[in-house]
Amino acid sequence: MHGTIDLAEATNLDAARERANTLPLADYDPGDPELFKNDTFWPYFDRLRREDPVHYCKDSMFGPYWSITRYNDIMDIETNHSVFSSAASLGGITIRDVPPDLRRESFIAMDQPRHSAQRKTVAPMFTPTHLDELATNIRKRSTECLDNLPRGEVFDWVDKVSIELTTQMLAVLFDFPWEDRRKLTRWSDVATTLPGAGGLVATEDERQAELMECASYFARLWKERSNEPPKSDLLSMMAHSDATRNMDPKNFLGNLILLIVGGNDTTRNTLSGSIYALAKHPEQYRKLRENPALIDSFVPEVIRWQTPLAHMRRTALADIEFRGRQIKKGDKVVMWYVSGNRDEEAIEKPYEFLIDRARPRTHISFGFGIHRCVGLRLAELQLKIIWEEILKRFDTIDVVEEPQRVYSSFIKGYETLPVRIAA
Repeated sequence: MHGTIDLAEATNLDAARERANTLPLADYDPGDPELFKNDTFWPYFDRLRREDPVHYCKDSMFGPYWSITRYNDIMDIETNHSVFSSAASLGGITIRDVPPDLRRESFIAMDQPRHSAQRKTVAPMFTPTHLDELATNIRKRSTECLDNLPRGEVFDWVDKVSIELTTQMLAVLFDFPWEDRRKLTRWSDVATTLPGAGGLVATEDERQAELMECASYFARLWKERSNEPPKSDLLSMMAHSDATRNMDPKNFLGNLILLIVGGNDTTRNTLSGSIYALAKHPEQYRKLRENPALIDSFVPEVIRWQTPLAHMRRTALADIEFRGRQIKKGDKVVMWYVSGNRDEEAIEKPYEFLIDRARPRTHISFGFGIHRCVGLRLAELQLKIIWEEILKRFDTIDVVEEPQRVYSSFIKGYETLPVRIAA
């Protein structure tokens, strides 16, 4: 990693720290996507955890919202389903309210008892036996991808590796037409982007038009799977299950987007994050090369360090006093995973990247409780296999400039990560 890049980055962070420490807490808006685009949100959450761990932002581009920033407080909100709802009908699971006519249920944006019934439908995809079968496939595709990477020239790791491998995996999970697999990437990005000039889509109408294209493409596949005997892909599983076979079109598209984004963005951004983390901490890369068995603790550590989804949101179903603050019925409550994963009270030395951490699975990147990520074992398996194959091939992967980050306070990800592998 070049020293000048680190210097520029440190200067940015110093300025952010200065601003975070002088700005009145009442004016804090930690959900501002610009902070995530510039990677300067850290000092804001540090101060909130210290001074105002249940913080109310009265005005933002997303309207008013509460921020929950400590690890244990997030756990308490996650497990209190009687008061804190995930329901799409109340606005959904992100800080950005979905307009009422565009709200689509999915099992992550749904409360009990329907949540468990729909979630159970896709759970067989992630059983140990099925993961063993997928592992062979993942290894084969990882080796092909890595063997074809350019040597001695700069290329974008995000596009060539992170997007390519996660999109291939998604295509396998859905048994999706291989030649069209990059459509999955596009739909995932469009589903989570903030519309605006110069963005992926300029307007909400443009986004909806693309999501309708996604729905009609999948409806065609669904019809085929419904008329065939059950198979082991996600679409077939849903088409043949009582809980999901008769979903209305909104619920159908809601679950599709959940599975596409869940299977794509999280692993994609952690895979990019793992390269970036090791570039920042070369001594950890050395440690990993000398002892590849450390991959088992390196993978959960990088998932914590990256935190690919910065937050999840709930809506209060009733007035409640929480840690001395009065949360009102209908209030938006944002659980900042990215802050919980840097909470000194729950995680020792949380700002350090330690691939041999004693309890690396103490993190909240996958959520907690009934909404904990259904595909977490698959995400870990993909990262483990890809890194086993990277270590066999490359002594170093040089990050040649700072990554471009996504303009989003929900997806904590990378648009580009320029790297070079020695010839």
